[in-house]
Amino acid sequence: MSDKIVIFWFRRDLRLEDNVGLSKALTSEFKVLPIFIFDENILSQLENKSDRRVDYIHQALSEMNLALKTYNSRLLTFFGKPLEIFKKLENDYNIQTIYCNRDYEPYAITRDKEIYDYFASKDIKFKAFKDQVIFDKSDILKKDETPYTVYTPYANQWREKLQPIDYKPEFLNFNNLYSLDFKEILSLSEIGFTKTDMVYEKPVLDSAIIDEYDKTRDFPQHSTTELGIALRFGSISIRNCVAFALKHNQTWLSELIWREFFMQILFHFPYVVNHAFKPKYDAIPWRNNEDEFLKWCEGKTGYPMVDAGMRQLNATGYMHNRVRMIVASFLCKHLLIDWRWGESYFAQHLNDYELSSNNGNWQWAAGSGCDAAPYFRIFNPETQLSKFDKASIYIKTWLPEYGTAGYPEPMVEHKFARERALMTYKNALQSFETEGI
Repeated sequence: MSDKIVIFWFRRDLRLEDNVGLSKALTSEFKVLPIFIFDENILSQLENKSDRRVDYIHQALSEMNLALKTYNSRLLTFFGKPLEIFKKLENDYNIQTIYCNRDYEPYAITRDKEIYDYFASKDIKFKAFKDQVIFDKSDILKKDETPYTVYTPYANQWREKLQPIDYKPEFLNFNNLYSLDFKEILSLSEIGFTKTDMVYEKPVLDSAIIDEYDKTRDFPQHSTTELGIALRFGSISIRNCVAFALKHNQTWLSELIWREFFMQILFHFPYVVNHAFKPKYDAIPWRNNEDEFLKWCEGKTGYPMVDAGMRQLNATGYMHNRVRMIVASFLCKHLLIDWRWGESYFAQHLNDYELSSNNGNWQWAAGSGCDAAPYFRIFNPETQLSKFDKASIYIKTWLPEYGTAGYPEPMVEHKFARERALMTYKNALQSFETEGI
């Protein structure tokens, strides 16, 4: 049997600095074998084999692998089902403990429990740590020990419990890595994917942008932090972001708290993945017209702000947050198409797709979520355009045919669509209450 080692399993924490689980592993009494698994169960769900997110992960891992080379080690990468990979590792190494950072999505919880149980039967420990959030699980609860379902009181307690952060990344002892000859990580082609236009850059907290965040965040022609993908895959530390927000912009801090709010909603109420948080909203009789959905997907609705947003998403994998609200409201309210259709489309296309935030925000737009906009709040896309892109800078960037005969007429009239949505929602919710569906 080979030397005793511990494993650190990278997942949503693709950085070598300020990484809680990695720090714990490196201070153990055994050498650390760093690994990453391209999870076949997750990758098989991606329809586009030129997926920017996979490319982003691949580039981040390649950079970490090069950094580990300076310590006479490297990152071992695998493609397959995680438990099967660990069984192979068990044959090759004398594993004492597996270290990682917690993930709160339903699939990840099930996956981790399966691996925990397998190794527990062999008296090998599986240790997971809090790293991608400031507060997790039951850190923030109401007085009756139940989770918050309204953002504001959650955010108030979140802020009250937050300890002062003097952000100084902990020094990690990389000399405790297991020595390995250097080798490149698995190629994209080996895991069934191809190169994209994604360019991985080490994420940076830009004070010029974040200082102005509260003033510019609603105007899509302005740049925002665009750190969503870095937070999604952990190439930046949430502690770093929160410390920076505390010094620079409380509005941005509120957005970081929203992220954790939706994460704890998903953790405590995992049924929201496929069902409305408020069960009565599952009674809405969605129209689900496939031709209309296709027009929405392609950015051909005749509403410039909606179309510009969808064109931006399709071309870049990114969409401005204000515009996300507008396109989501349009799909659910104007077209009466199930929010799950839109959520699924975003899941396939957003670079920064995060199940908890995506689900939470789509249910907010549909009126079905916790602390959601009331069903009778229906964005007027034209009003939104005049408020937030008055000079048409954003829409002209993404709709070159705007203002010409080549741009389509609105696919549905706003006043008609609004009244139809109000009547549909009202009748469905009344029927639910009356019949106790």
